[in-house]
Parts: sequence; structure tokens; C-alpha cells
Amino acid sequence: MTMFGRKTRRLYLLCAATTLGACTVGRDFKEPHANLPSRWNESPHSVASTTYGGAVDATWWNSFHDAELTSLVSRLAAQNFDLAMAEQRVEEGRQERNAAASQGLPQLGTSASYSRTMMSPQGFLQLVQPRPGAPTEYDLFSNSIMASWEADLFGRIRRRVEAARANTAAAEEARHAIALETVSDLALNYFSLRAVQNKIEITKRNVAIAERNTRLVRNQIMFGTGNNLDLAESLELETSMRSTLPAMESLRSHLLNAITLLLAQSPHSLDGELLASTNQPDLPPSVPTGLPSELARRRPDIREAEAKLHAATAQTGAAVAAFYPDISLSGNFGTQSIQFPKMFNLSSRAGAVGPSLDIPIFKGGQLRAELHLRKAEQKEAAIAYQKVVLKAWNEVDDAMVSYRNVQKTHDEIKNTVTEAKRELDVAQQRYSDGTENYLNVIASEREYLDESSRLVSSKAESEAMLVQLYKSLGGGWEYAEENKGKGA
Repeated sequence: MTMFGRKTRRLYLLCAATTLGACTVGRDFKEPHANLPSRWNESPHSVASTTYGGAVDATWWNSFHDAELTSLVSRLAAQNFDLAMAEQRVEEGRQERNAAASQGLPQLGTSASYSRTMMSPQGFLQLVQPRPGAPTEYDLFSNSIMASWEADLFGRIRRRVEAARANTAAAEEARHAIALETVSDLALNYFSLRAVQNKIEITKRNVAIAERNTRLVRNQIMFGTGNNLDLAESLELETSMRSTLPAMESLRSHLLNAITLLLAQSPHSLDGELLASTNQPDLPPSVPTGLPSELARRRPDIREAEAKLHAATAQTGAAVAAFYPDISLSGNFGTQSIQFPKMFNLSSRAGAVGPSLDIPIFKGGQLRAELHLRKAEQKEAAIAYQKVVLKAWNEVDDAMVSYRNVQKTHDEIKNTVTEAKRELDVAQQRYSDGTENYLNVIASEREYLDESSRLVSSKAESEAMLVQLYKSLGGGWEYAEENKGKGA
């Protein structure tokens, strides 16, 4: 074995031993503690839809037993643009992680070059004695394979890979948050659509009542029992009711388009499907809310904040590692000749191999500033995590309180509707008996329809509060995982 070969083997053994003794500086990431209560404030049994500590329903839209809503959600993950873009951001994170990991792998390349050189007699040649007859102008051909590898003794590269992996996890949780936001928006728009459809029908019935009232007043004037003031009031009421229809029809159109946009469809392409029913779904009798201790593992925004804290911690470790020496092993082997035909001869071989040691001694405060920056970012990420956890707790508590109270309001309006219906029945019976003016029947019917319209709005608000409760609990994003990779 040649002297060059023996030295090369010793060099590799030295680098291998050094690598085995490598360490990773900086603090390792530890999962933060989420300060949450031991239990939620459950709903009293006085409301129709109660909450309890069961496992959160990941497919809560099915609890409304609405086939059209279920069908829409089943298409959402594969068609929604926001989810498709979020998946691409996750892929970007994966590739950034792969790029960071590649820095710790051996690098291999090849190069070939040619140069025409003319040396000045007044330059370097004055210090040496050229061989007699040696030209001062010559060609140089070279061809070589180059390899290098950074030992990463103190984990600078490993920390950067760890940070990239955590950033990828954060992008994944951001995608989950978009999935939860998207399915919530779809449900809210759907329930609002059903409500406005019913309110349009009620308003049309009210307009029909106002028209009958106007005809009755005209007849009374014709027979001398009415007056123009009553007619003006009746016409004003009829016009006022009819004027509310365009706004509600515009809202219906906007809601239809909002749903089609969520499903990446053209405007009004789903009108026939969505307008085939006016059914306003009922609330489920009970709503499982899970345990507070599970919230941090279920809500995407909390998990995203944790991943970002992990990335910031790893970046701080990389900044610490930058203060330590780096050892790299590099080498090249090839051929070199001033005559092209001889470049491929074995005698023209050339090569070099050896380690390089990079020790940061003075860089004008750059490394220290970088470390302080990363530590500040880590502290900011820790504060952001605490804020997200507290915000989640507040949102769950607010949603539970609102869900209870909106149901109480709904029950009160339902009682009002029942009373208005009873008064309408009495007025109709008295009119049949000849003891009641028909105008009073019309007034009772209009009152009943107005209260029915309030009931429709109240029911939609109850549905919206339930969607908000599920959203605050972090339930429902899992549907996007089943359709992963099927973006629009």
C-alpha cells in the first residue's frame, strides 16, 4: 500500500471516530404544559340540546341528519382550493426539510476545465529557473471528481433538520386548521341558506295576507264602511313587506355562491341541488365536548403553536452550535496535463484529500447577535403558545355559554309562536261564529307568521352556535385526512 493510501485510511478512521463522538449542543425541546381546567361547565338539563364529557364527534355534521349537508362535506376536501394550497405548503415544508437534511450527507461532483496560460517573464518566472526550452505559454487540461462531507460534530445541521421537520409539522397543523375553518364555513352558510329560504316563504305569505287585507279595505270603502286612511295604512304595510324580499333573495344568492366557491364550483352551478329542499335541520339532543386535557392535542392552532415553538428551540440550538468548530473532509481525484492526449494516461493522475477545521474566533458579533435573535424568537413562540391555549379555553367557554343561552331564547320564541297560533285559531273560530272581524283574523295571522320568522332565525342562530362550539373544541378537521392528496 502506498504512503498516500495509508494516510488516507488513517484520515478516514480519524473522522469516523470524531463523528461517533459528536454531540448536539443546545437545549432539547420538551412539550409545553397546557394550563387548562379539569372539566368544562356542562349545560343544564333545562335546554333541549345538552353537553356532556364524551369524545368529541369528528363528523359532527352527521348529527344533524341532513343528507345534503353530509354530501357537501364529502366533496369538500377533494375540491376546496384553500385545502389544496395548504397541502402544497406542507409539501414545500417537506422539501425544505429534505434540503436541510442533505447538508449532512456526503457531497459528490465532477468538473472538467481547459485554460490557455501565458506567463510573464517579468513575473513569477524571475524567482525560478525554468527548464531550458520550456514554453511560457501553454495549455492546461484537467478532469476531476470532488467529494466533501461535513462531520457536524456539534449538531448544527441536525438542529436545522429538526427545525425544518417542526416547521413541516406546523404547516400540517395549519392545514388542519384550514380544514376545520372550511367545514365550519360550509355548515354555517348551509344553515343560513335554509333559514333565508324559510324566511322568504314566510314573507311571501305575509305579503299575500297584506294583499288580502288591502282588498278587504277597498271593499269596505266601496260599501261605505271603510276609509282612505285605513287603505293608506294597508298599502304601506303591503309595500313594506314586499320591499324586504329583494334583500333576502340577494342573501340567498350570495349564500348559494359562497357554498359553490367552497366546493370550487362556478356560481349557481349547485342551485338546483341546494334549492331542492328547504328543510331546516334540528339540533342533536346531546353534544359531546370531550375533556379539557384533550383540547391541546385536538385543536390544530395549539398544535401548530407547539410545532413553531419546537422549531424556534431547534433554531436556537443551531445558533449555539455555530460557536463550535466544524470539521469537513474533502478530496478530489482526476487527471491533469498540458497535452490533451496525455490527460487520460495513468501517469497524469492527480489528487488531494484532507480535513479542514473551521474555528470561529471573531466575526464582529454576528454569532452572538444571531443567538440572541433565536432566543428572542423562542421566547416569543413560547408566549404565543400560552396565548393560543388561553384563547382556546376562552372560545370553548364562550361557545358553551352562548349555546345554552341561544337555546333558551329559542324556547321562549317557540312559546310565543305557540301562543300566536292559539290566538290565530281563536280569531278564526270567532270569525266563523260571526263575532270577529276578518281584519282581526288577518292581524293574528300576520303576528303568527312574524313570530314564525323569528323562530326560523333563532333556530339558525342555535345551529351556528353549535358549529362554533364544535369549531372551538377542534373537532372536524379529520375529514381532510381521508381525502389527502386529492386537491382540486
